[in-house]
Amino acid sequence: MNILFLKLSKIDNISSSRGIYIDLMRKFSKEGHSLFIVSSMERRFNGKTQLIEDSNTKFLNVRTLNLRKTNFIEKGIGILLLEYQYKKAILKYFPNIKFDLILYTTPPITFTSIIRYFKEKDNAVSYLLLKDIFPQNAVDLGIIRKNSLFHNFFRKKEIKLYNISDYIGCMSPKNVEYIKKHNPQLPEKKIEVCPNSIEIIENTNEEVKSTIRQNYNIPEKAVVFIFGGNLGKPQGLDFLHNVLLSNNGLTDRFFAIVGAGTERAKIEKWFSSDKYTNALLLPILPKKEYDLFIKCADIGLIFLSRKFTIPNYPSRLLVYLENKMPILAAIDLNTDIGDIAVKNKYGFWCENGDIHTFNKYVDFYCQQPEERKQMGLNGNHFLKNNYTVDNTYNTIINHFK
Repeated sequence: MNILFLKLSKIDNISSSRGIYIDLMRKFSKEGHSLFIVSSMERRFNGKTQLIEDSNTKFLNVRTLNLRKTNFIEKGIGILLLEYQYKKAILKYFPNIKFDLILYTTPPITFTSIIRYFKEKDNAVSYLLLKDIFPQNAVDLGIIRKNSLFHNFFRKKEIKLYNISDYIGCMSPKNVEYIKKHNPQLPEKKIEVCPNSIEIIENTNEEVKSTIRQNYNIPEKAVVFIFGGNLGKPQGLDFLHNVLLSNNGLTDRFFAIVGAGTERAKIEKWFSSDKYTNALLLPILPKKEYDLFIKCADIGLIFLSRKFTIPNYPSRLLVYLENKMPILAAIDLNTDIGDIAVKNKYGFWCENGDIHTFNKYVDFYCQQPEERKQMGLNGNHFLKNNYTVDNTYNTIINHFK
């Protein structure tokens, strides 16, 4: 098939990099489909719209306004202009292509006119990979007010996107329930579980793990808890401060925080003032370097703001399970990421803010090495059975059989 994939952040290579979208596109490519991947070339990179061809994949990077690391006004205008800019570029660079499948993600929620155009022109099937429920997530975090002008504007766009989609792939069962409950106009058959997934790479040996710890001055015998990725408001990271303070000085545990985001400066201040003896803060690492560093860890941490009413399902879970690490999640009461971990015996969870329960599980992991190892194996087994690109690919492609 000819597959049009619309993505916000730039993609210009699927052969040597990794990620939930890159891995999925690589799977489609290996199965013989022709890919037309459209993503943004933000103006801060000083580049022009460009077309890159690699075997059966074409990468169209469209020059746009800045969509990240910019002010709210430019980002808002940039998102609204996106579908016009993408559509214009697609018609210019792919004028004679008949698309069979349109894949797209949230964010953003502003691709409706592109999708409608190619559905009508090519009779294409449209499939939404739902990764973000906006604008409700912004309401939950207090960024916009419920029933405000902004909220109503974007809610209408969200509904249009759902309506134009032939299928909506959700990250978890709770996501499916939420979309059905809050969008009763949608036929139930169009909504299904299509989770975050990766192409699995087998773990390295214990010798590599030991070397990495030595390189970063991490104690050899400590149980290492890692939190990697975005450090922003959605993660509810004030609770992380309580975790670090309440465990400071304990030699059997070590906390590694890796990443960047709006809360990064706040966390840097904690490290400057509190003088942790068993914690490390690293900047965001290139994907390959992070995939290597994480191999020195024992437990994967997941944080979500307790304010959320939507069921988030962070993709950072996948690399934890890939590396045979159980998880410990401090989350809201609406996501099912913790319940699924407990049910399948690869992790524990508590509500974000419950330091007593959280530290009880930290103690368990430090004191029960055999149980910890078995839980890591359980998680890796669950990953292989549920969260591989083969699963996601088959879920999507089954609609063409």
